[in-house]
Amino acid sequence: MQIVKGLLPIMAILLACGLSRARAEKPATEPTTQPGITEHEITLDGQVVHYRATAGTLPIKDDAGKERARIFYIAYEKTDSATTAPATAASTEPIADPARPVTFIFNGGPGSASVWLHMGTAGPRRVKVADGGFPPSAPYALTDNAQSWLDLTDLVFIDPVGTGYSRATDPDKAKEFYGVEGDISSVADFIRLYCTNNQRWLSPKFLAGESYGTTRAAGLSEYLHDRFGIDLNGIVLISTVLNFQTLRSDPGNDTPYPLYIPTYTAVAHYHNKLAPELQADMKKAVAEAQTWAMTEYTQALAKGNSLDDAAREEVVAKLVAYTGLPREYVEHSNLRIDPFRFEKELLADQRKIIGRMDGRITADDADPLSDAPAFDPAVDGFVGVFTNTFNDYIRRELKYETDETYEVLSPRVQGWNFGVSDSYLNVAPTLQHAITETPALKVLVCCGYYDLATPFAAADYTVDSMPLSKQLRTNVREAYFEGGHMLYLNPAALEQLKGTLRDFYRSALSQ
Repeated sequence: MQIVKGLLPIMAILLACGLSRARAEKPATEPTTQPGITEHEITLDGQVVHYRATAGTLPIKDDAGKERARIFYIAYEKTDSATTAPATAASTEPIADPARPVTFIFNGGPGSASVWLHMGTAGPRRVKVADGGFPPSAPYALTDNAQSWLDLTDLVFIDPVGTGYSRATDPDKAKEFYGVEGDISSVADFIRLYCTNNQRWLSPKFLAGESYGTTRAAGLSEYLHDRFGIDLNGIVLISTVLNFQTLRSDPGNDTPYPLYIPTYTAVAHYHNKLAPELQADMKKAVAEAQTWAMTEYTQALAKGNSLDDAAREEVVAKLVAYTGLPREYVEHSNLRIDPFRFEKELLADQRKIIGRMDGRITADDADPLSDAPAFDPAVDGFVGVFTNTFNDYIRRELKYETDETYEVLSPRVQGWNFGVSDSYLNVAPTLQHAITETPALKVLVCCGYYDLATPFAAADYTVDSMPLSKQLRTNVREAYFEGGHMLYLNPAALEQLKGTLRDFYRSALSQ
């Protein structure tokens, strides 16, 4: 697997921003004696879908057969009809048609369990959100997910080691899993074992990841092919980060600054901070900002101190127009707007901060003079929603009993090993190699306009930089949604995503 390794502070993309201390690892407890196996049905697009849910763990072993970890998963498999034999603890016989697609799904962080994609978009049950996809007030509730992917594919939600109920067998060796290479190899081993245990080797196979999960998916694309001979039909990337140089600005790396501008424009538009001519049409304003950012603005940054006064004044005026920030603030920024500072400054006149994961969501700013928000209202507002609903659902509906803590946003994985410290992690070449080696592989890149953690223009830049032939370039499709990092929390985007996925699966399976 060809990966350019690097180091990025976890807090730059970690969904668990705000976690400040790690709990000590403890030995993995004995797994639940039996997996939870239950039968259900749901109506999707007017058709009743019967399915079996399995919640359990798979042991990951070394070459000598010694257990290294147990990975927790929840699988949903479509059954033929309501006459399928009642589920019991002994009902381990595979039931799925091997020709039916299976999608392996995970979130990112690093340190996030799969609960976000599971109960936000893909699974048959989802959390109820407030109007517009904002955090609801307690008590929280679940509802049938009319936009579930289950009519398109069987679903296997994976919690990597250290997240969910997944644990290393030997706590002293847990760090072996907390890095790019160890994470990819363990998740790949899980996929191999799942295919073996459930007779899915001949099934069309897909991956779906969000945030750092897109990094994992890209790494897996080549690793699965090279190590196990597992070829993928498709990969769904939601809120994508493949090249970390596009997210982290450093002295000598101005790459991220132009890539954030279109997202600033979208967020400023949402909060009515743009001039009337730009406020009239969000998508038009965003497209205009992106064109300027990737041409004139990029050239201006490259000139550095050699930029003349007239040209600098032009850049300042455009930055004010496209970001909605005060002119004085932009002038003092050296033409470079850091995303954390943007989150603080856009609504500073109202003493509010905006969410990094979703720029639509705001909160009161308790410390207006600080340099960065004290927390992310777009994360903190949803952690309790997903944590409470999952813990009830896994026991009440899926009949899985354990006294372990389900690590939604795990502090266990702090100190993630990204690699060498003098470069940036970049798995775009890995994905490019996988597409080249498996020309039928299709990739769907899904981006939220209001995502300040993984801005959509960074995904555009990364995809456009991949050296694919003109023919293979058509294997990669990009789609944009009016949502944040968890774009599917906006009901309108959730519905749009399902339609986009329907077309994507059809295309990927029509080879």
